[in-house]
Amino acid sequence: MAFLCPHRMLPDPRPYFTRLTDPRRATKNKLHPLQDILMIVFCAVLSGIEDWVGMETFAREKEAWFRQFLELPNGIPSHDTLSDVVGRLGPGAFAAAFLRWARSALPSLAGEQVCLDGKALRGSRGTDGAVHLLSAYAAKARLVLAQQAVDGKSNEITAIPQVLGLLDLQGAVVSIDAMGCQKAIAERITQGGADYVLALKDNHPQLREDVGLWLDTEAAKGALAVHETLDKGHGRIEIRRYVLSENLDWLAQKPEWAGLRAVGRVESTRIIGGQTTTECRYYLSSLAGLEHFADVVRGHWAIENGQHWVLDVQFGEDANRTRKDHSAENLGLVRRMALNVIRHNGPSRDSLRIRKLRASLNDDYRFGLIFGKPST
Repeated sequence: MAFLCPHRMLPDPRPYFTRLTDPRRATKNKLHPLQDILMIVFCAVLSGIEDWVGMETFAREKEAWFRQFLELPNGIPSHDTLSDVVGRLGPGAFAAAFLRWARSALPSLAGEQVCLDGKALRGSRGTDGAVHLLSAYAAKARLVLAQQAVDGKSNEITAIPQVLGLLDLQGAVVSIDAMGCQKAIAERITQGGADYVLALKDNHPQLREDVGLWLDTEAAKGALAVHETLDKGHGRIEIRRYVLSENLDWLAQKPEWAGLRAVGRVESTRIIGGQTTTECRYYLSSLAGLEHFADVVRGHWAIENGQHWVLDVQFGEDANRTRKDHSAENLGLVRRMALNVIRHNGPSRDSLRIRKLRASLNDDYRFGLIFGKPST
């Protein structure tokens, strides 16, 4: 069975789990090693199991298979144990272990587009609201790089520099939606040796007005080159027209934005049925070159389509009601581990849905996804 990947395969996660501090006290009731618990949860999620009872059932049915690589000194943990331990595990240390594991498959981000975006886990909504996760996603490699929980979308502003600080961004391009369009964030990116494309909206009203007026006027005069793309599918036609101006002599705020080289506009026209709508979006960019700018703007949708949507549709993330302690955040990280493995280590000829189905049914296939070789 061939497991093909354009980058390095993701390695066995067990060595990365061994660095984690077990949240349980060392008593006679501590029956199951932390690594065993995490591997059971990971393998179950990889196989499409979305709830704790299902994870226990899966592990009991596959106990002989698990014993090939786990200790299991006291058999299979109960679903309550799985839930309790994952919920109490320190999410910061778990996220750091995830980052080291993901980085082993993509040690350099040079030439890569790193997309940052947040996602609410709607099923985790409680009295304090839903858990909100900020992710860094490598668009070309289609690899989740990092995750951090934040207190709602408004606090992404403080979390974005922290996530950027975890990554070696030298030679990368970072794309962020309007929440991340901040002077300090632009400076952090350029200091890291990377470029940026930042969406510009009403969180900077004067700058947004100035950039919009300039680009709209220049485009109307035909003074700017236009790059156009056309997408069709599912009864929808979308035409995007990109323009970019590297003339910033008129922009009084230019010195305030580190590395700023251009401002851009995307005019999107959607035709659905008999209705046509047009929307314009504006950007600050440290990149020059119209087609490069257009590629990055299009590439940013990879985190929405390649991560958020897949996690909801294939892994039931939005429907999952886990919320006790840190369980929603930690289980979200396990899903991203599973997504990385099933996409990165699986045979390229299969769809994501088929890979997940095969992982649930075929022990050798599942073993190959995780360890890069069939079980003995």
